Amino acid sequence: MFLVNESVKSTTGESGKLTGYVIENSAEMHPDRVRPTVLICPGGGYSWVTDREAEPIAERMVGLGYNAFILRYSCAPARFPVALEQAAASLALLRRRAREWNIDPDKIVIAGFSAGGHVAASLATMWNKKRLRDAGFQAEQIKPNGLMLGYSVLTSGEFAHRDSFTELLGDAANDAAALREVSLENQVDEDTPRTFMWHTMTDDLVPVENTTLFALACKNHGVPVEVHLYPKGGHGLALATAESSIPNGYGDEPGAASWMQLFALWMGRNFPLEDVLVED
Repeated sequence: MFLVNESVKSTTGESGKLTGYVIENSAEMHPDRVRPTVLICPGGGYSWVTDREAEPIAERMVGLGYNAFILRYSCAPARFPVALEQAAASLALLRRRAREWNIDPDKIVIAGFSAGGHVAASLATMWNKKRLRDAGFQAEQIKPNGLMLGYSVLTSGEFAHRDSFTELLGDAANDAAALREVSLENQVDEDTPRTFMWHTMTDDLVPVENTTLFALACKNHGVPVEVHLYPKGGHGLALATAESSIPNGYGDEPGAASWMQLFALWMGRNFPLEDVLVED
C-alpha cells in the first residue's frame, strides 16, 4: 500500500486535503488489478472534521480490498458550496489518476458520516446540476457510482440538525431558498446513484428521519436504496466498535457494528472486485 496526499480546491481557492490509501499491485497477485474505491467524508457539523470517521473507516475499507481516500474538506467560516466543490474536485482527480492509483473509474463510492454525509449526498444528488456545471465541472467526471451514508445530516426541514446548517450557510441560514437547496431529499432524482444507509433510532443529535426521508425520496425516484436502522445507539458511532470510540467508551455499540459487514455485502453485489485493467 502507498499513501497519497493531494490538495483539492474550490472555485474560491479554499483547499481541502485528500489523503489516499492505495493498494499496490504485485506481479505475484493480480498485477493489473484496478479496485473499487471509497471516498470518505468524515463528519463534524461543518465546524471541523473528526478523525474518528477518517482513518478507522479507511483502514477497514482497505481491509476489504478497496482503495480508500479521506477528504478533509473546508468547514466554517467556509460556506456552501465550498465543501461540495472540493468533493467534486476529489472525484475528478480520482478519475484522472485512476491508472496511477489502481482505481476502477466506474466503481467509485462516496461515503459520508453526519455532516460529512451531507457533503457526500450533496455531490451524489447535484453532480449533474447547474451549480456544479457553472463551477466548471464536467458531470461525468464527478459522478459517484454509489453512495454510503451513516447517520447523516440530510434535511434542513423539521428534523434538521440546525447547527450544521448554520455553519454551512452562515448568513443564509434563514433564507428559504438556500435551505431548500441544501435539503437533500429535495435534490434526489433518477440520476442519484444507488445508496446504502444506516442510522440508529435513538440518535439524539441527528434525527433518524434524515435517513428515512432521503430513503423514501430514493424509492420514489427509482433509485436502489438499502437502509439499516438499529434500535440503539447515539450519534457519531463511526465503526461502532472500541477501535473508534472515545476514551470514555462512547461509540462502542456492538449492536450497530454490523453495518460494516452489511456494507461489504452491498459493495460485493454492486461493485465487486475483479482482476481487470483499465483500458486507455
